[in-house]
Amino acid sequence: MPNLNKLRTAISGGHGGDPATDTSLSPLARLRITLTVFFALDGFLFAGWVVRIPAIKQQTGASASDLGLALLGVSAGAVVTMMFTGRMCGRFGSHPVTVVSSLLLAVSIALPAQTHSVPALGLVLLLFGAAYGSLNVSMNSAAVDLVAALRRPVMSSFHAAFSLGGMVGAGLGGLVAGGLSASTHLLALTGIGLLVTALAGPSLLRHTVPTAAGPAAPSKEKPTPRRPDRRTRRLVVLFGVIALCTAYGEGALADWGALHLAQDLDAGAGLAAAGYSLFALAMTVGRLSGTALLERLGQTRTLVAGGVLASLGMLLGALAPTTWLALAGFAVTGLGLANIFPVAVARAGALAGPSGVAAASTLGYGGMLLGPPAIGFLADWFSLPVALTTVALLAAAAALIAYSARNVSAPEPTTPTDVPADRPRAGAPADAPAVPRH
Repeated sequence: MPNLNKLRTAISGGHGGDPATDTSLSPLARLRITLTVFFALDGFLFAGWVVRIPAIKQQTGASASDLGLALLGVSAGAVVTMMFTGRMCGRFGSHPVTVVSSLLLAVSIALPAQTHSVPALGLVLLLFGAAYGSLNVSMNSAAVDLVAALRRPVMSSFHAAFSLGGMVGAGLGGLVAGGLSASTHLLALTGIGLLVTALAGPSLLRHTVPTAAGPAAPSKEKPTPRRPDRRTRRLVVLFGVIALCTAYGEGALADWGALHLAQDLDAGAGLAAAGYSLFALAMTVGRLSGTALLERLGQTRTLVAGGVLASLGMLLGALAPTTWLALAGFAVTGLGLANIFPVAVARAGALAGPSGVAAASTLGYGGMLLGPPAIGFLADWFSLPVALTTVALLAAAAALIAYSARNVSAPEPTTPTDVPADRPRAGAPADAPAVPRH
């Protein structure tokens, strides 16, 4: 688990906590591990679905535009659910919502392989998208709370677990694609999802995060969250748009990357599935180094460099004449996109709390889920390689937006405990590196 050895100094705030008396260490460490498991499970299940899209496309007899329309069911279900998941987390807590959403996702992933028409596929993907959207907002809300308690910019490590789960899910999917039907494969994923949720869910439900930025809250009164002002809401939308531009690329590669390799470059089923696995591996590597990058480069440089790198990589991945060059482009794209989404969501959460997480996540995952249908329609009008170049355009747009917002900062808090330690001080530029407290 990345940075677990730094939990003691993060929690103690540099005051030299005694290992024998630091009772906050164990619960927060266990909570971080449990949340990481849910992020990894989410990536694992989602990747298991996307590598079987070519088989389900053939099973339903869908054209590229028909498949894009069916995938719109995922988008619609997720975006509608995300609009009120933030309120559900505020009422019931992000941990219970995470557990329930994980159970629904595990059950719904088996349904697409049971359909034999485009309308039926679209309907079951509506349920799948609702569960996926709810899980992602609730997980990210829980993660932002834990990041504030740990007082280190470790949001990327949770998203690294998502990418690692996606890499494993895609890799296993590629191995079984030739000998196992989509129905059997996705049903097995349902069993795995239910088992992991049953094992990890009780731990998540038992543990809560301190409400103050330090190890313990000095007052027993419940803090009253401030309603974000207009400027803060605009900043949250800005970071949500950055997340949208880059999540569009992640969704496009997840749903269309394997098909591009198989259809346009004549790659075999296993090698085509390995394309998303390589992309997920690159994202995992990039996100595991995310904390170090943020501390060394700061937010703006990390966002801009990532957007430029992803744009160049996707141009290569979409237009390369050979499979191996396209795979190299996928890997470069994964490295570039790795930290942009978690940084944008974490920044929105630091600005506006759970409502900021919900708003940025809705925009971000909306891009991930609206991207694949858009790619499908563009592929029918032009070609799939040309459609995939829109990923490069939006990644470049994210870099430009991040650079234009380089001087924005959080509003002045009313008390020192309102600000997590990894947030730049009010009045400090947004690209100031986050310096850990020891």
